[in-house]
Amino acid sequence: MKRWLYPLLLLAALIGLWQILADTGALADIFGVEAFLVPSPSEIASSLWDNRSLLLENGWVTLREILLGILCSLVVGIGVAVVMHRWVTIRDATLPLIIASQTVPVLVLAPILIVWFGYGLVPKLAIIALVCFFPVTVAVLAGLSRADPGAIKLMRTLDASRWQIFRRVEAPGALPSTFTGAKIAIVIAPIGAVFAEWAGSSSGLGHLILTDNGQLEIAREFAAVALLSAIALVLYGLTALAERRVVTWR
Repeated sequence: MKRWLYPLLLLAALIGLWQILADTGALADIFGVEAFLVPSPSEIASSLWDNRSLLLENGWVTLREILLGILCSLVVGIGVAVVMHRWVTIRDATLPLIIASQTVPVLVLAPILIVWFGYGLVPKLAIIALVCFFPVTVAVLAGLSRADPGAIKLMRTLDASRWQIFRRVEAPGALPSTFTGAKIAIVIAPIGAVFAEWAGSSSGLGHLILTDNGQLEIAREFAAVALLSAIALVLYGLTALAERRVVTWR
């Protein structure tokens, strides 16, 4: 109970402080801007309700991009990690390139992918998968490398094949790390989705945030951010629940 109570109390306290500072104008004075540029939580909540249809419509677009992007990153990331674990030469050759791929800012790659693949779903999935690919790959690779050497030795004494060792020892042992990588990917996937929609999109929460910023619809912009955060929190919670159901020995 305390695990949820303390964060909720802290969140309530922060929202209450935000509301007081916004109502008194102190928040606008702190940032040196007009009062309408720093909406209060109550104004954001009202905008969230008044624009619920628009927000849900765009939220569904972003949610679909996030889910498909994470799925692509999991498939590719797990596959690459397994190959790198199986063949050390491939791991030594590709790992520096995988690390280097994360040094290129997504804001630089996004417009290029839009030019190559157009304004459809493909470039957005590519951007999200690229953002999520690295934590998934590294986590799975680390999990496979931490397999119990005693269990592997026992399997070899029983004349187990390489595939049997992987299926019965290495893969189950890597499940906790795999879920850790998936949870990290879920947290950063909305960032990739927003960048992708900023680069070129006619719908989605990222597009709505960009439009609202230009039109000074600040309360609705905050409402879109809140919905984006809620999506990430729900997906993270579902993944954590799945981890407890699957990794029962932890």
